[in-house]
Amino acid sequence: MPRPLLILNVVGLTHEMLGESTPHLKALADDGFSRPMGTVLPAVTCSAQSTMLTGTLPREHGIVGNGWYFRDLAEVMFWKQSNRLVRGHRIYDEGVWRDPAYTTAKMFWWYNMYASVDWSMTPRPSYPADGRKIFDSYSQPASLRDELQAKLGVFPLPRFWGPMADITSSRWIADASIEVMQRNKPTLTLVYLPHLDYSMQRLGPADPQIAREIQLVDAEAGKCIAAARKLGAEILVVSEYAITPVSKPVHLNRILRRHGYVQTRLEPLGWETLDCGASRAFAVADHQVAHVYIHGHDDIKAVKLLLNSTDGVDLVLDRSEQKQFGLDHERSGELVVVAAPDSWFTYYFWNDDRLAPDYARTIDIHRKPGYDPVELFVDPKLSFPQLRIARRLAQKFLGFRYYMDVIGLDASLVKGSHGRLPTPGQESREAPVFICSRRDLEVDEIPMTAVKDLALKMQFE
Repeated sequence: MPRPLLILNVVGLTHEMLGESTPHLKALADDGFSRPMGTVLPAVTCSAQSTMLTGTLPREHGIVGNGWYFRDLAEVMFWKQSNRLVRGHRIYDEGVWRDPAYTTAKMFWWYNMYASVDWSMTPRPSYPADGRKIFDSYSQPASLRDELQAKLGVFPLPRFWGPMADITSSRWIADASIEVMQRNKPTLTLVYLPHLDYSMQRLGPADPQIAREIQLVDAEAGKCIAAARKLGAEILVVSEYAITPVSKPVHLNRILRRHGYVQTRLEPLGWETLDCGASRAFAVADHQVAHVYIHGHDDIKAVKLLLNSTDGVDLVLDRSEQKQFGLDHERSGELVVVAAPDSWFTYYFWNDDRLAPDYARTIDIHRKPGYDPVELFVDPKLSFPQLRIARRLAQKFLGFRYYMDVIGLDASLVKGSHGRLPTPGQESREAPVFICSRRDLEVDEIPMTAVKDLALKMQFE
């Protein structure tokens, strides 16, 4: 019979952080062992989680970022949730093959919908036809959402992402996960605690306030660890990446536009949109990595030369060069661009902020053709931001359509990012962490592709 196992994903946690600010996590590491963990390119949420769960690289599982260009639709899509986008066998698939009684709870890990697990929950707002956005979640079974929200309240989506994001969402996830563990006693429980990601992108990892944020997430991790211990479970703590300091946003699409590659459309209400299908080349920005999709083969060499000469760009990988990073998949761009250590990539394609699309000033992770960390900030140019937010929320609660236009366009606000591979010799600070409750499984090096097999060893050996 397999041992129960909790895999706790504490986003942004590094080996260097284990100390006075993390008494619960450090105690677990002292009982077992901890190491900096190898990561993948791009070092972003969806790619990292898929690598840990399948034991394969993006070339096999196909998750080349948090989003990519769907060539047949001529659309960029980010943060899709269907588990069927991921190729390969997950930890929990292998567990069921070894023991048909094996059960899994997947709490807020990505690609949650339609996963072959027994219990799962993930944020998923509801969008009525009148244009409103209703905070909601998706669960399997469907009744799990109602049971958890009856006890804990509606999942606090505004605290999960955006200017108000804080420990509240990770606390809700921890409490819900403990409830699921105690009620159902899964063989495997996957729990996602994203809190550190917000504060370190806002403030940068070296800001003095970060120590307090680490303490807050350690307390929630400690609750989960204690609950797992009571159930006799082994514990594995991982993170997806480290946040490193940045000071320079790089606007790849503006550069490509200046050289005639990006095509935009002026919409009837007076703003521009990116016309991916009509563009000769455009970038899908994802933190410190961007996929550049090029419609004509003859343009690849010239675009590569252009981006290699761009300040803030470290690497430009063509298809053959992507192979050494395991990123040579059909979903990848013809070129993959990696930022310099102090830089990150915006999705911005307009040259005049007066022509920025309507979604640019809102929290809209699905419509934007790239990742936008500026969504973590209220626009500092607003004179009375709380008043504007209050008015918009009043419109929402009264059932009216509303436009939450409180996000600015100043990319220099962002102080931390991720996506690059760690600098050699700096892994303790720039790599994700691996903490294992089983000292007998200690090894010197742990690539991210080894997480699946090590987790199964913790359960079956």
